[in-house]
Amino acid sequence: MGYHLYLKEELEAVSGEELEQAIASLPDWRREKALRFKHEQGRKECAFAYLLLCQALRETYGITEKPSFIIGEHGKPRLEFNVKDNVNPNSKLSTLNSKPYFNLSHCKNAVACVVSDQEIGVDVESVGRYNESLARHVLSVEEFEAVSSSADPQIPFTRLWTQKEAIVKLTGRGIDDDLPNLLFKYNNVSLHTEEHLDKGYILTVATYKS
Repeated sequence: MGYHLYLKEELEAVSGEELEQAIASLPDWRREKALRFKHEQGRKECAFAYLLLCQALRETYGITEKPSFIIGEHGKPRLEFNVKDNVNPNSKLSTLNSKPYFNLSHCKNAVACVVSDQEIGVDVESVGRYNESLARHVLSVEEFEAVSSSADPQIPFTRLWTQKEAIVKLTGRGIDDDLPNLLFKYNNVSLHTEEHLDKGYILTVATYKS
């Protein structure tokens, strides 16, 4: 597998004290962002997404510095620091000439982080967003027919939504990139979808085919 996936589940079980500790461990800029959320759920998602990234960079690449981001044109973040100055010399990253790629996603049920040596995208969504108007807007005719005729449209709709959103986040093109035909348009993309229905969410990781 060309990427490493990290998950934080059961956010509802995080206590107020645990959240305070998580927020206190963030760098100033990320702490300020987390505290701008009025509701506790938003603060949890913001804090634990960042902490998952720190864990992923530390365990996968030996990076111990808390990262900061550069945000691209359509909101896709990239690492900002000088990798060569902030890695364990014995880590695999010490032999690379570029920064690792990462992507974050979160919903009320889970937070996801992926890191890779190549461009990558991830999307995680709670099951339960389906409505006919939204489905007609984002799905192709064939996809809509398959979803609407399903015994439980919530599941195939959420699956397709995460796949399309993961492609959008991989390419960095933005959500206006022809959503109904996205899965046909980007046939150079590999999708890995996981359905954690017992925990109420589905996720997809998108990578370019080698």
